[in-house]
Amino acid sequence: MSDENAGQSEPPSLDGTDAAGAPMMLVNAQYVKDLSFENPNAPASLSQQTSEPNVQIAIDVNADQIADKSFEVSLTLRAEGTSGTDPLFIVEIVYAGVFTLGEVPDEYVPPMLYIEAPRQLFPFARAIIADAVRDGGFPPLLVQPIDFMSMYQQRVAQVQADAGEGEGDAPAADGDANGGGDAGDGSNGEDKQKFEFEL
Repeated sequence: MSDENAGQSEPPSLDGTDAAGAPMMLVNAQYVKDLSFENPNAPASLSQQTSEPNVQIAIDVNADQIADKSFEVSLTLRAEGTSGTDPLFIVEIVYAGVFTLGEVPDEYVPPMLYIEAPRQLFPFARAIIADAVRDGGFPPLLVQPIDFMSMYQQRVAQVQADAGEGEGDAPAADGDANGGGDAGDGSNGEDKQKFEFEL
């Protein structure tokens, strides 16, 4: 019996931390906030597909605090498909979630909001994008997995460069991580960072 009781003490506690005190993040809700699909040249575009379309994808992650320990994190994916100079489709989704953090040290908050939260949202947004493109008459668009850690590091580096504090990698990254979180709530004109990739 004592072994069973010991095993039952392992799951995360209600304050958002596990038995070892590691920070945890709870997902309270997730939802489509905005979704649009444009097929400007249909039906002609459906018969002109002779090769793989060129697809450009823009990714945006934003976080807004909505309560003491709750944040709305929005993942925006925008894909534009073209064939030569002809547009084929434009699809954009804003997929969001409400996340509650436990007793998390301040330096952990931005990475959890800009890395872990969008990582959890991405598979659902990706599936919706694939279905929307397929329903538009094209082959499903399967967005490749996104390295949110790299995106966050780019965001930190940009804030670091903008602030002119490019010295001292580790200390500056900690300070700028908080700056990255602040940027997400519109404190300056560069709150939306775009990361574009060509597939």
